[in-house]
Amino acid sequence: MHFADAKPDGRAIVYAHIQADPLVSRAADLLAGAATTQRVLARAVMNGESTDPATWRTMFPTLFGAGAPAPGDPVRDRSESILAASLEIADRGEQTRSQFRGAIVEALTERLLGARTGPVRRERRILFNGRPAEIHPYDVTVEAEPRPEAWDCKWGARGIKADVIHQLDDARRGAAEEEVALIVGLVVFDARRSCEVRLVRERGPVVLEGIKLIAIEGLDRLAGRKPT
Repeated sequence: MHFADAKPDGRAIVYAHIQADPLVSRAADLLAGAATTQRVLARAVMNGESTDPATWRTMFPTLFGAGAPAPGDPVRDRSESILAASLEIADRGEQTRSQFRGAIVEALTERLLGARTGPVRRERRILFNGRPAEIHPYDVTVEAEPRPEAWDCKWGARGIKADVIHQLDDARRGAAEEEVALIVGLVVFDARRSCEVRLVRERGPVVLEGIKLIAIEGLDRLAGRKPT
């Protein structure tokens, strides 16, 4: 088993410009050190239903209300910065907003994994001896021995589809045939309950044997930290 760069295509070239946008990096840096409630704020705002900051401050009183940390407090400052960055995303057109959100989840996953292990790579294929070349690139990979990792990243539970699950499972089984203990999983910037409902719809009421699911409440586990 070995890793290889994904073959460039038109979509990848266009998406690379989104990935390189400073707003993606800024949002990912903020979310990497955020608490779960702050990440839920970002998800809600980036969905684009409202671009009025007062609306969101009212909806998240634990971050902005009377009992929240005062202005100037580092926690409050991070909440304000997350709100501002999220509003910038929300203010873009639907297609662009969707691309930015996906890039942010990938960049966030890269940062959290990098805090625990490394090296962390992006857009890499997994190839196996004696098998046809894998077309599907995994969003974020850890290629260090003895336990490499491959993660697909999704903005919401709707991004979990049967073919994605199959690709992860196939990679795990292929690695096992070569006696490599490959970790495979999904990182979804959505509530775990929503992900579980989606998984049942796509896969049926079965346990995802060998495939990890990291939802928004448990993102810090990627970094080896207890969720906050």
